[in-house]
Amino acid sequence: MSVTGIALILFLTFHCAMNVVALFSAEGYNMICEMLGANWYAIVATLGLAALAVIHIVFAFILTAQNLKARGENRYEVATTVNAGKVEWYSKNMLVLGLIILIGLGIHLFNFWYNMMWAEIVGAPRLLSPSDGFGWIQETFSCWGWVLVYLVWFGAIWFHLAHGFWSAMQTLGISGKIWQKRWHCIGLIYVSLLMLCFTVVVLAFAFGCAPSLNEACCGAADCCKEAAACCQ
Repeated sequence: MSVTGIALILFLTFHCAMNVVALFSAEGYNMICEMLGANWYAIVATLGLAALAVIHIVFAFILTAQNLKARGENRYEVATTVNAGKVEWYSKNMLVLGLIILIGLGIHLFNFWYNMMWAEIVGAPRLLSPSDGFGWIQETFSCWGWVLVYLVWFGAIWFHLAHGFWSAMQTLGISGKIWQKRWHCIGLIYVSLLMLCFTVVVLAFAFGCAPSLNEACCGAADCCKEAAACCQ
């Protein structure tokens, strides 16, 4: 679970760096989307990522079940007495946070992967071109309902990773008496910056602070109808 967790954090870092490009260049972001798209290497990477996520989720349920069984009927006795002030809320509710993250992931896949990579694979018609990632971001976050859903999702991911980062290091034996607090600090800073970048991208599109969609479509090979008319 620790190995898959670290791999997923690395993917989030890549995804974050990719999203930040959209704040500076609509054309540049769409170039990245077109480079990935439904190409064989992107499909293989997606399947690998899905496998990592499934393994992580399965082990989460297995470890939770083992912990509950080991603690027995009095599993809350210690938490409410001796260690009440030492155990963080999110460390005791990782499964709940994980379920919220799973629901958010399903929504995210529907809003983007389904309309982009999947649409390109099956050749399904969509409102925008599958490679127009910038347009899909703008379309999604023009709705404040989706903005609020994503912000809640980001919050759950932050809590999950804030515990998961240093916990993975401890599980893998990289942590110790000296490095445990350091990994806590490093993890909080890293995760906070990561989720802050995701949040800034969403809010930038929600408030219309990102580059224009017309700029992106005019520079793309496959324009949407509205942008094509504007370019003319």
